[in-house]
Amino acid sequence: MFFLFSVLASWLLNAAGRSFTEPQEHDEPNATVSNILAELRAFGVKVDFPPSKLKSGSGEFVCFVLDQLAEEALKRRGFSFKRPVYPTESTEEEEQLEDDAELTLSRAEDELLDEAEDEEDDIMDLDALKLRSSHSEPRLKPEEILESTSDAAEWYLEVERVLPQLRVTIRTDNKDWRIHVDQMHQHRDGISSSLHEAKGQLDKLQEDISKTLEKVSSREKYINNQLEGLIQEYRTAQGKHREVKDRYHQASGGVTERTKVLAEVCEELEKVKQEIEEKGSSMSDGASVVRIKQSVMKLKQETQQMEVRMGVVEHLLLQAKLKEKSNMTRDMHHVPESAPFSGL
Repeated sequence: MFFLFSVLASWLLNAAGRSFTEPQEHDEPNATVSNILAELRAFGVKVDFPPSKLKSGSGEFVCFVLDQLAEEALKRRGFSFKRPVYPTESTEEEEQLEDDAELTLSRAEDELLDEAEDEEDDIMDLDALKLRSSHSEPRLKPEEILESTSDAAEWYLEVERVLPQLRVTIRTDNKDWRIHVDQMHQHRDGISSSLHEAKGQLDKLQEDISKTLEKVSSREKYINNQLEGLIQEYRTAQGKHREVKDRYHQASGGVTERTKVLAEVCEELEKVKQEIEEKGSSMSDGASVVRIKQSVMKLKQETQQMEVRMGVVEHLLLQAKLKEKSNMTRDMHHVPESAPFSGL
């Protein structure tokens, strides 16, 4: 999409009289967009949107750029839009349409007249009904109780058939507007009387409210004068509270640092505990004890062997010493016996 937009923009720029090289598909989009916007600003068009909006190759700003470039290209070629010329319709078609309209109007009028005649036939006038009842012949009173010989179902069917035709029309009286005027005058008199009464009550209510407001204002001033010392104490207490709050924040900062140090110490302690547990588990293991016992037994055996060897060596040394001692004593006894003979 962006490549097509850049190609179309370059073609419009060339058509508008600007020498713009056609971009390639692998060109950098940022450089292409900046070049197009620079050419657009050269035409005096105000660009108040970021260049990144044109990288997608579609959208409102892309259409805006293409529209401006198309207008510049049309100005370059001297093109101007003219007013549209509508084709004139033939008179035969107009006459045919007028005839059709007249036919439809005449048909509508005939249908309305037929409906009005049907309604006049169906509706019975109230005055005619009164005259008919007045001119009717007097009936003789029956000497006996009359009994109906007709069926109830047939009677209901006859009533349903005749019921739509028994519509009575009441003629409107020309004096109805006078009745409405009289009602309007009555309502106006009632409104004026109720307004007079309500106005008096509202005036009294206003006086009561004004008196109450004065009492409230005076009471408020009295309370303010009485509570002025307490207000000052409250302000001083509020200032002390702020100071204490500041100290608390400072102390809480130190506490947070100490809690961090404590957490680090706890982590180191946990590591030491784990090492101690590992060493304790290794010390409580039976294999090492067995190996120690075996090594002790070997040492005992070796010491016994060494003791035996030492005993043998001591015995040999003792024999050697005794032998040497016997030899020395023998030599000592042998030497004095041979000495006089040697002197002679």
